[in-house]
Amino acid sequence: MENANTIVQQDLASMCRQLETELGAMGGRKLLITGGAGFLGYYLVQVVDFWNREFRPSEKIPLTVFDNLIRGLPEWLAQLEGQSAIRLIQHDISRPLPDDMDDDFGFIIHAASIASPTFYRKHPIETMDANVNGLRHLLEYLKKQQASGQYPPGGFLFYSSSEVYGDPTPDQIPTAENYNGNVSFTGPRACYDESKRYGETLCVNFARQFDLPIKIARPFNNYGPGLKISDRRVIPDFARNILGNQDIVMLSDGKPTRTFCYVADAVVGYYKILVNGGKAEAYNIGTKTPEISMAELARRMADQAKQLFGYTGRVITTTSDEKEYLVDNPNRRCPVIDKAVNEIGYCPQTDIDEGLRRSLLWYQGNPVAEEA
Repeated sequence: MENANTIVQQDLASMCRQLETELGAMGGRKLLITGGAGFLGYYLVQVVDFWNREFRPSEKIPLTVFDNLIRGLPEWLAQLEGQSAIRLIQHDISRPLPDDMDDDFGFIIHAASIASPTFYRKHPIETMDANVNGLRHLLEYLKKQQASGQYPPGGFLFYSSSEVYGDPTPDQIPTAENYNGNVSFTGPRACYDESKRYGETLCVNFARQFDLPIKIARPFNNYGPGLKISDRRVIPDFARNILGNQDIVMLSDGKPTRTFCYVADAVVGYYKILVNGGKAEAYNIGTKTPEISMAELARRMADQAKQLFGYTGRVITTTSDEKEYLVDNPNRRCPVIDKAVNEIGYCPQTDIDEGLRRSLLWYQGNPVAEEA
């Protein structure tokens, strides 16, 4: 019988099969992941651990995780640290890097950021510090490493966001990487949007000026295991309603549309960018279909919950207590993914209904989480 643990194990095994070439190329070289205790870190970290212990022990990837652990140490990460070769360091990436930091990381993934709109609106300065100052610390490290010639970097991945496009004009949806965006630089979401845009500018100029293998990912609405039920994004909010046997509550009119990408597919894409992506290039990582409304998302989640749990709740509409909840919220979000498909072999495999089913089973096994 499927449960949260079997879902995760199935995902990790599938990811390793899809990443056999990329993770094999990383074997023996140290990997640093910042923000490894967060949502994307959940599978970024665990797939390397699964590779090291279960899939290809002869080609281990030594892994170090930086996280400020401001939300505490997640149980899954504490377990991994105790039973594998993962090295966990509590560090706030907005501050200077530790004096005793290793000087031979072959690969770096910068995933430390506040990504939930509810929380980055509450903590705008901290959001910008991680996206700009934290990134600058890592790029200076990379520059120094390249100059020494002793441990030339193999790849650096910066997590940008589809938020860099803002609210695209209708003629730019689906949205390709060459669209420059329609973004408010003073609105309640600007702390996140603009710091990601500036982060990309930093990456591109460091890559070009110092010949550094820096690549950029632009995630489009990733969801699934690791996205805590307390995150305050739409899918965990709906899951919390379902598991509480309550009606699903939409905090909008349900008309905005998105495409959603299951996190296991997305993380495969991120490692492919890290290893195979072009220098100073950005890649959309998401799915191009189906683009569905929030009302349709709620209906699909209710249908999956009915089959899994006998859920009988309704979908109701109300407004958020947070007055800026929908300010600058894009009406549509849908990526063009041809660049990632053609250049790095990205190929998302999980359709929305199967992804929601797997997510609900994971939430059933993880119904409680500290505030995101």
